[in-house]
Amino acid sequence: MISGSDKTTRFLVGVMMLAGGTYMFLNAVQVYTGFSHSLYNVGKFNITGGMVLIPMIFGIGMIFYDSKNLFGWLLGLGSLAMLVFGVISKTQLQLKNMTSFELIVILVLMIGGLGLFLSSLKGDRN
Repeated sequence: MISGSDKTTRFLVGVMMLAGGTYMFLNAVQVYTGFSHSLYNVGKFNITGGMVLIPMIFGIGMIFYDSKNLFGWLLGLGSLAMLVFGVISKTQLQLKNMTSFELIVILVLMIGGLGLFLSSLKGDRN
């Protein structure tokens, strides 16, 4: 049977290991955004950011004119969603160059911390 203080220790050490490993992993990730003129490609037709902003402007204008206008809300929010997803889809994530020792330390901290954390939450079996 695991005592309460042992569970607390496992919980705290697990959370610290998980947080440290996650921080080191996220610190090792490089984010690149490739600038291109098109957000989406539909066949041979490119949809640019300006083409998405124009309907959004009309939608915002319709919302300010009449806030209960469903078409204005759909146009504004749909254009905003297309803009956000278009920018996110152009984002590239890549790991920095690191030694195998650094990668192993990061993985041991993350996975070991997660294991300790989850084992501290497990109930006692009598």
